[in-house]
Amino acid sequence: MAAQIIFTDLDGTLLNTQTYDYAAALPTLDRLKAQEIPVIPVTSKTRAEVATLMADLGLTDPFIVENGSAVFIPLEGDRFDLPPGEDIDGYRVLQLGCPYVVARAGLKALAQFIGRPLKGFGDWTVDQIQQMTGLSHGAAAQAKGREFTEPFMTPKNIDVAVLNENASELGFRVVLGGRFSHLIGSDAGKGNAIAALKNLYQAGSAAPLTTIGLGNSPNDLSLLESVDHPIVVPEAGGPHPQLAARGWAIAPAPAPEGWAQAIDNLLA
Repeated sequence: MAAQIIFTDLDGTLLNTQTYDYAAALPTLDRLKAQEIPVIPVTSKTRAEVATLMADLGLTDPFIVENGSAVFIPLEGDRFDLPPGEDIDGYRVLQLGCPYVVARAGLKALAQFIGRPLKGFGDWTVDQIQQMTGLSHGAAAQAKGREFTEPFMTPKNIDVAVLNENASELGFRVVLGGRFSHLIGSDAGKGNAIAALKNLYQAGSAAPLTTIGLGNSPNDLSLLESVDHPIVVPEAGGPHPQLAARGWAIAPAPAPEGWAQAIDNLLA
């Protein structure tokens, strides 16, 4: 069992913000696989999106989806004793968030609460999501296949504190984003999911674990706060001010080059 674990956001961290390219990270990923160091995506993406990416990268580690709403653990392998949960398509599912139908109902209730229309992925076609995200048609279809959370268009001129307060009264949390925000269950969250997975790895390891985390935006705060070595991956214009203010290590370049260089430097 590896004594190190890497938790990483995807878009803008491992994947290029604009092109979703990851080619520059492949040599580092191969090195990590050779050293049996798990690389665990922690993302707002869906299970279908992440499972496809994991297959493309040749990774067989667990992954965390929809802003910490669920952990998907491959049934094959002897990493640790599997936690209680449902088995779906070769994964044991550790669910922290709510079912998608509940999130959809929650968005409608939140819209009524704040007196403003809120449109989410469930209101748009695959073609519309493709146009808004720049994803391929197939990738946009996977992005629309939510199981636990509802991404919605971030309202303009919204008081974030009021939005979260209203969501909390309804039993939800809002992860605020640039174009899209995400309505998630109150027990979900990247930090909560990481803590649950760390406990499982630690229970299966005689050695203390050292965790590395990489993220690029404020919705990665709980990810970066949950690891021993947080690393901020900058955009072309520099790191996000909210993350830079924390004094964490800054990767030397944007994704994917910066992701690879930061990992290589830390493991050297």
